[in-house]
Amino acid sequence: MARMNVRQMWAAKLAGKPMPAALALPHNAAASVQASPAVRPRAAFTGLVLGVDPSLRGTGLALVEFAPGRQPVLLRCQTVRVAARRPMPEALAEIHRAVTAFLDKREVRHVALEQTIYVQNIRTAQILGAARGAAIAAAALQGRPVFEYPPLRVKQAVVGAGRASKEQMARTVMALLGHGRTLAPDEADAAGVALCHAFTWRD
Repeated sequence: MARMNVRQMWAAKLAGKPMPAALALPHNAAASVQASPAVRPRAAFTGLVLGVDPSLRGTGLALVEFAPGRQPVLLRCQTVRVAARRPMPEALAEIHRAVTAFLDKREVRHVALEQTIYVQNIRTAQILGAARGAAIAAAALQGRPVFEYPPLRVKQAVVGAGRASKEQMARTVMALLGHGRTLAPDEADAAGVALCHAFTWRD
């Protein structure tokens, strides 16, 4: 059997599929793991994760459900579009309202955001930071734990390659979710952050 990359292994684990024999521990190693109280098998993440790809004019939101024995399910997604003519405070309010609506009356376990990448323009950095702040504040007011991941880590966890293109990322996200229609770029990125969180979560 061909060697599986990290993304494929986690996809198989979440789907409850058997792992290749080549990846199984030797008999004596398995015995030593079971005998050691400090080492225990890692449980797959279960529950709802709201993934957020922050942007002042086009924040991506994706609500993904994780359950043992089946692939993740995309329950809802949205791109929060805010016209350029509208001032920043109004744009931030729209982001806050949208995140709150996703969390309201749902048992969302965690919120996962993509961290702002390095930008040379300080004005752009300030705008992205403000958008992130609006989303984080909405989650905090709802009492939801917030986790942040750099884009490189998200791509590594989902695609298996940190330099993957946005197109590769979107295709892989849709394949992992079994999603029929093409996701908007910001929604695919948000779903990718949610998948990254579940794949790398340590309880």
